[in-house]
Amino acid sequence: MADQPPDSAKHQLHRYLQQGREALLWKLEGLSSYDLRRPMTPTGTNLLGLVKHVASVELGYFGDTFGRPSGIPLPWFDDDAEPNADMWATESESREQIVGLYHQSWAHSDRTIEELALDAVGEVPWWPAERRQVTLHQILVHMAVETHRHAGHADIVRELIDGAAGLRSGNSNLPDVDAAWLADYRQRLEAAARAAG
Repeated sequence: MADQPPDSAKHQLHRYLQQGREALLWKLEGLSSYDLRRPMTPTGTNLLGLVKHVASVELGYFGDTFGRPSGIPLPWFDDDAEPNADMWATESESREQIVGLYHQSWAHSDRTIEELALDAVGEVPWWPAERRQVTLHQILVHMAVETHRHAGHADIVRELIDGAAGLRSGNSNLPDVDAAWLADYRQRLEAAARAAG
């Protein structure tokens, strides 16, 4: 981002992407290996899986789409891989490996972002033929949105694990209230939902 003027569209999109990346990783801080892997929803959503998924798709969108493959093996995308293999961490995949993969993904993606113009054309081979042709601008928007979407999932998963909530370290983005107020607030919401339902 250093080479981009701070008021440029590319710089702003890149900044939003980076904020989402950092928010997603922040949700891992201070948790045990078990808590990072725990499936917290009926569909199995878990924190390390979210990071593994976003790292992997980012490599595809900023790499393969623009003819710049990373060369990083992603066996969970092989034809014979089980469904959702990119959405969870196996026992042998450590936090450090998955976070390291995400940092490698950032570095590869950032080189693409820095070296190509916003109107550079690429092709997303896994999209329908009628919309496969894209620009770097479209992919920056797509990945910023996707990253923030999954960071939102991570917000909820982390709150379910240990009650930690908020936008990022030092900025909870929540009202400054105590636990008693929150408990009462939740009860009021439940009562309103029951009354409306």
